Amino acid sequence: MTQITLAKCKVDQLVKLCEEFGNQPGELINILHKAQGLIGYLPREVQEVIARQLDIPVSKVYGVVTFYSFFSMTPKGEHPISVCMGTACYVRGAEKVLDEFKRILKINVGETTPDGKFSLTSLRCVGACGLAPVVLIGEKVYGRVTPGEVEKILKEFE
Repeated sequence: MTQITLAKCKVDQLVKLCEEFGNQPGELINILHKAQGLIGYLPREVQEVIARQLDIPVSKVYGVVTFYSFFSMTPKGEHPISVCMGTACYVRGAEKVLDEFKRILKINVGETTPDGKFSLTSLRCVGACGLAPVVLIGEKVYGRVTPGEVEKILKEFE
C-alpha cells in the first residue's frame, strides 16, 4: 500500500474526534465512521493515529476496518456507486446492472475511474428488498434499476 502523509490539520482533527468520544476503545467503530467521513477513507496512517489515541494496537483497528465492508482503505470516487447483491436484488437482475456499470465506467468492483469521479462496489444487502435491484450512488437510492437505465443514471452526475 502506498504511504501517504496526513496534513497536520487532519491529524489534529482525528485527535479531536477521538477526544470527542473520550478516547474510549469501545467507541472504535463510531470513531472510524466519523474518520472515514472526514478523510474519505481509512489508510494506515489514519488507523495509526486512532490506535495511538485510543491506546490500542493498530492491528485491532485494522481488524475492524477490514471486517466491516462499510470501511474502505482505498480512496473512493467523488460519487461512490454500490450495487446491492443481496438475494432479492440478485434474483431480480442486479448482476446484469453491475455488469453494465462495469462496462460503461470501464472499471471493476473495488476500482475508481481514472478521473476519480466514480468508484464501484457491491454490497450484500441494502435492506430495501421491495425496490430490488437497488443501487446507491452516494446517499441517493435508485430502485428497480435495469441495465438500460444505468447510462441515464450516470448522466445525472456529469
